[in-house]
Amino acid sequence: MIQETPDGVADGRPRAAVVRDALGVGVAVGLSGFAFGVTAAGAGISTLQACVLSLLVFTGASQFALVGALAAGGNPFTAAAGAFFLGTRNAFYGLRLSQVLKLPRAVRPLAAHWVIDETTAVALAQPDRKSARLGFTVTGLTLYALWNLTTLLGALGAEAIGDTRAWGLDAAGPAVFLALLAPMLKTSTERAVAALALVLGLGFLPVLPAGVPVLIAALAAPVVLWMKGRRP
Repeated sequence: MIQETPDGVADGRPRAAVVRDALGVGVAVGLSGFAFGVTAAGAGISTLQACVLSLLVFTGASQFALVGALAAGGNPFTAAAGAFFLGTRNAFYGLRLSQVLKLPRAVRPLAAHWVIDETTAVALAQPDRKSARLGFTVTGLTLYALWNLTTLLGALGAEAIGDTRAWGLDAAGPAVFLALLAPMLKTSTERAVAALALVLGLGFLPVLPAGVPVLIAALAAPVVLWMKGRRP
């Protein structure tokens, strides 16, 4: 349960520790925006378009899914649909964070833009509401600033070196995507969903248009949950 505690203390934990952890997460993940900028440029997206995506979408998995599908020649609407479905998880994060943070109404629309995996994880790891707000804010601010800055640098760098495929940088997006996903697979159910999604995605990749296998892979979650529910 979230508890109110005196300023400067979170159940015995100094606020400096909350800021340190939040900065660590924000910096570590924020630097991945460089890979997105490179991947976007390799997919034929302009520097301006890549920067607008990071500014307005600001959810790494969805951004990588979108540019990855476009790079493979997928239909823009199919690519956007795949990115949308990946981003819907943030709505569920928001339901939980609204109870934890209890932010003033005036700032909720702005805070909603920062509801992503990392800010949610840092906020929910805190023992009291004040620390949760602090962790959420520091993580969101750091990550948003760095992600957008490194997106710009990555896109400009990719334009400067020319063909990103010749340098092997077209693999940067998928590699970072997997690096962000792997630590989240903590339970057997989550690992089973990831494994089935991989099989479905790769299995349909040769026979379906780019972007569609991603949508089919999303069926892995209900299938695994259904199978788990049938177990005695």
